[in-house]
Amino acid sequence: MARQLDEQISGRYPVGQRLRVLDVGMGQGTQALRLARAGHRVTGIEQDLTMISVARKALSAEPEGIRERVRIIEGDGRDTGVHFLPGSFDVVLCHGVLMYVEEPDPLVAGLARMLAPGGLLSLLVRNGDALAMRPGLSGDWGAALAAFDTNTYTNRLGLDARADRLEALTATLAGIGAPLHAWYGVRVFTDTAADDAGIPPDVEVLLDAEERAGRTDPYRRVAALLHLCGVRG
Repeated sequence: MARQLDEQISGRYPVGQRLRVLDVGMGQGTQALRLARAGHRVTGIEQDLTMISVARKALSAEPEGIRERVRIIEGDGRDTGVHFLPGSFDVVLCHGVLMYVEEPDPLVAGLARMLAPGGLLSLLVRNGDALAMRPGLSGDWGAALAAFDTNTYTNRLGLDARADRLEALTATLAGIGAPLHAWYGVRVFTDTAADDAGIPPDVEVLLDAEERAGRTDPYRRVAALLHLCGVRG
């Protein structure tokens, strides 16, 4: 997914431009640190104290110049209006968050308000049109049949979560003034891999295959996750 995000950023902004990035639900800070290393100024919001601790530890190991470009805020992504003025960011990331939000539309609308005109909104969501794929490929036929009639599921952490559908999110983005610009599938071939699976020797070929499938119909439509990029009008 990093390749997809980099492609969208490089396609919208001149090479070398230092962007203001908001990472909502930054987790352990992997994406935030990667963007800070590329020269961007990143603000991360996270409410899980354990994740914040991990992110701060990782940040502390970076050179001073990178540490100065990252700000971490303890908080909820639904409260961005409390912390920032509208139009404060060039790029807003919300990856792996909407599946834990019962009503996502207000959150997404709030994130769009944080964007400057022409800014990029990047969402990573569970694909509601492909919920039957994981149990089906794992041979759990009862769960596969049940998945056709719901947008909820239990994730690998044992938490109840919800999925989004491409058509609905496309309408949401259009309605909040950040219409869909591009979308990709993520984890087309690798969704059933074990969490503790080692890195295969041909990982670069694997990544190339995933990247190609994530851009190509019909493969991207059955990906476990969808990466949607909207652009603020």
